[in-house]
Amino acid sequence: MLAAVAVVLASMVGGAWCAMGDKPGPNITATYGDKWLDAKATFYGSDPRGAAPDDHGGACGYKDVDKAPFDGMTGCGNEPIFKDGLGCGSCYEIKCKEPAECSGEPVLIKITDKNYEHIAAYHFDLSGKAFGAMAKKGEEDKLRKAGELMLQFRRVKCEYPSDTKITFHVEKGSSPNYLALLVKYAAGDGNIVGVDIKPKGSDVFLPMKLSWGAIWRMDPPKPLKGPFTIRLTSESGGHVEQEDVIPEDWKPDTVYKSKIQF
Repeated sequence: MLAAVAVVLASMVGGAWCAMGDKPGPNITATYGDKWLDAKATFYGSDPRGAAPDDHGGACGYKDVDKAPFDGMTGCGNEPIFKDGLGCGSCYEIKCKEPAECSGEPVLIKITDKNYEHIAAYHFDLSGKAFGAMAKKGEEDKLRKAGELMLQFRRVKCEYPSDTKITFHVEKGSSPNYLALLVKYAAGDGNIVGVDIKPKGSDVFLPMKLSWGAIWRMDPPKPLKGPFTIRLTSESGGHVEQEDVIPEDWKPDTVYKSKIQF
């Protein structure tokens, strides 16, 4: 009898957690529609008006997200938004209707970090700046006092200024025997699902593996020699490539700006 009661109680608890939206929703893909979905929103960081986190980094590997072109309008997404790093760089419109300080007008954010909490099927942990941007003019600080609220969101195409091209950062520790690249500022889908590299003297592209966040890596069977041609694949299947975008005399912890964009 006690065992039966325990089973019933366990099932009730499990159902209650599902009803609260603790289970992550289906992955958000690169299908851009007009339908708005519901989510919960919080904000984080020591500066309620800033970009957060303090080191401007995060689970995508990006830095300086307080500066253009991210401009602090950023957020952490839970599993179906972050997608083990494959959601890094994707763009969303978000808006809120309640409390009264909400403007109801959509604002644009980019995913730059992972949200590890499980309070809803979809949960955005926003920078303080992005959270406040959903408020009526002059009501930003009042809205932030809500701490947690319901919002509506939809995925949209990413747009950057015409002079912003895809950028590659050769990560610290890279060498001819190990190469890691951070890819950022991709327009369109915003996120990258495939990176292929063609070393000097080769006619064949070699696939890189997703290391973590927006960082892709390769452990080649023999030392790599630059320059490198890079080919990128976006989530919806688009491709761009640039020949010799990483020069022959490349160095680790160095940024290389491309001439390409989706």
